[in-house]
Amino acid sequence: MAKLKVGVLGATGMVGQNYVRLLENHPWFEVSFVAASEKSAGKKYADSVAGRWHMPTGIPNAVQGLMVEDANKVDKAVGRCDFVFSAMEMDKQVVRDLENEYAAAGIPVLSNSSAHRWTEDVPMIIPEINPQHLDIIPVQKKNHGWKKGFVVVKPNCSLQSYLTPVYALIKAGYDVDRMILTTLQAVSGAGYPGVASLDIVDNIIPYIGGEEEKSEKEPLKILGRIEGGKFVNSDSIRISAHCNRVPVVDGHTACVSVGFSGRKPALEEVLRIWREFRALPQELDLPSAPKQPIIYLPEANRPQPRKDRDADKAMAVSIGRLRQCNVFDIRFVGLSHNTVRGAAGGGILNAELAYKKKLL
Repeated sequence: MAKLKVGVLGATGMVGQNYVRLLENHPWFEVSFVAASEKSAGKKYADSVAGRWHMPTGIPNAVQGLMVEDANKVDKAVGRCDFVFSAMEMDKQVVRDLENEYAAAGIPVLSNSSAHRWTEDVPMIIPEINPQHLDIIPVQKKNHGWKKGFVVVKPNCSLQSYLTPVYALIKAGYDVDRMILTTLQAVSGAGYPGVASLDIVDNIIPYIGGEEEKSEKEPLKILGRIEGGKFVNSDSIRISAHCNRVPVVDGHTACVSVGFSGRKPALEEVLRIWREFRALPQELDLPSAPKQPIIYLPEANRPQPRKDRDADKAMAVSIGRLRQCNVFDIRFVGLSHNTVRGAAGGGILNAELAYKKKLL
């Protein structure tokens, strides 16, 4: 089959570079359009990232010679790509307006930005949890008068390290009603150059602006429902988050305590649920989907970012240290790759899901 032509907005940044890297040899999509700031526009892609290509593999040959366009000039993308990934790093209102412009021009937008996460008709998707939220797209199109374009976003990068295993318990019929979590977040989550080395080496920074609010509120939309043409957040769970920046390059870790209302699963039952958990991405065999979305590691000292962040294409959640909690009911440690599963890889998985649902 002919591959869909894909654009990457913010293609020269860290998330944009990851899109370019991960889309090389994708069976359904190929990069045909790259855009960034006005400063980078007019250069070949290889020249625009010269000296600051931070990926573990080289720049894909098919993208090296593409001319970088100004992301603010939406007309440059028309006719050159079937949809775009948005990895733009600008003021939220600017990003929101620009993503709407692309959608209005008939170009669907799969976004990593937080700009549209709380727009009432924009779905915020983790495909293993809430693929049904894509059902709001016809409503979104009607609300704006868009014919082909739409906007879909993915959540904050740290959520992947704990929300899927918690959702697996909810799906199995257990009522999770409270969580306390402490995240240990990698420096790559701050982009490049990110946190100054003199701040993070031999140190932990117990504050990441806006991160605790995202960790406490975004799961409520993901676990919520569509009602009256907009999203209604779940009110069944309370979350308290502590978010810390730690001297790890890639991989966000979360230490989580979970409380249940009503019946409580035995630890053996929790392990069974996690090991057997599969969802729509696995049923559809999406190219970027992990075969086993939750991997439990029985060793007492796992998961560890350096050893476990790349599990199953760096798209799986690695879990360990499941045990009883002395305050709530159970506790565990979760880990996911923040720049793959939590960023570009998660965005590509959203696009694959949208493609299979015939939205692209």
